[in-house]
Amino acid sequence: MLDSCFSHPFAPATVLAVTTQDNRHLLTAIFASLAEGDARPLTDAMSENFRWRFAGEWTWVRDWGHTKQEVRQNLLQPLMAQFTAYRSRAEEIIADGDRVVVRATAEATTTGGEAYPQAYCYVFRVEKGRLTEVIEYCDTALVERVLTQPTTG
Repeated sequence: MLDSCFSHPFAPATVLAVTTQDNRHLLTAIFASLAEGDARPLTDAMSENFRWRFAGEWTWVRDWGHTKQEVRQNLLQPLMAQFTAYRSRAEEIIADGDRVVVRATAEATTTGGEAYPQAYCYVFRVEKGRLTEVIEYCDTALVERVLTQPTTG
């Protein structure tokens, strides 16, 4: 099941990314794995105080947690449980200091058999080789039409 990628124990990173280029390489490696359907490098790179937010004014806008565990429980596990297959590929990665912007696309199929051809722009913040925050921009109409919003606490 895809949500198992978001429920494994924390695995500490062995390399600290401290430069803009290191931060870019970190996200390049994460999205290379996501393109193969492996989300573990993403969750492995999250700091314990990780935050995930959606941008804009729509029903999913909120902080989905202020810790890695909260983000996994509140957003990632219930979200990924809605897919039978999910892959995301970086189209462009731009880094400047501790910020890395990733323009990406997804090829996915929901458990209901619907295609989920998503387009994303993520703005990540990286500190000492760990992801501390992401703000996600995406096709909100597609999300609201095809997915069920996870419920929180």
